[in-house]
Amino acid sequence: MKVAAKYSHMNGEEYLLVRRKQRWEEVLDVIHSVDADKCKTKVSEERGRKGQVLYSPTDMNKEFKKEFERRGWKDERVSFYLALDESLMRSIHTLSESIQREKISEAGYEPISSFNQTDFVKDRVAVEVQFGKYAFVAHDLFVKHMSFFTADEIDVGIEIVPMKELEKKMSSGVAYYERDLLNLIRQGRGVPAVPLVLIGIIP
Repeated sequence: MKVAAKYSHMNGEEYLLVRRKQRWEEVLDVIHSVDADKCKTKVSEERGRKGQVLYSPTDMNKEFKKEFERRGWKDERVSFYLALDESLMRSIHTLSESIQREKISEAGYEPISSFNQTDFVKDRVAVEVQFGKYAFVAHDLFVKHMSFFTADEIDVGIEIVPMKELEKKMSSGVAYYERDLLNLIRQGRGVPAVPLVLIGIIP
């Protein structure tokens, strides 16, 4: 596959080029290593496209997973506790998981265990490969990458999505670069407050 477009938010790409150049080159190498033709396996059941052979999000995810893991990238999970009280949540969200639980219990609430998990992490760089519904990208950008950044687990996040050109050859409702670029830039230069690179890919 090929990189067709990319957008650097809060100097995400610049950070990678200066501080994590090898990781950035690995991400680009993974993209180029994925054979899109091998992933054109989904026979459409949708009205108007019934019988057409489309790119399979499941197969593309498998190929990306294989290539990232071959280079030593692994999924990572950040666990935390929640409670109903807003002021309590504000005061503990940067603390360790065990202390969060303790503080919530001390305040008389039941600690609710939760977590965020990201696809691939290596050397404080996180990558999400998103071929799912468009709402998932917003969750990645504004929740997952943000969570890992504020937890001091990563310094930059990368989001890989199809371009519209590729999305048209996939199931309906899949995220695509042009839409997510608008969603990102219309929030302003400092939102979300985490360095990011949005990458759009084509076969």
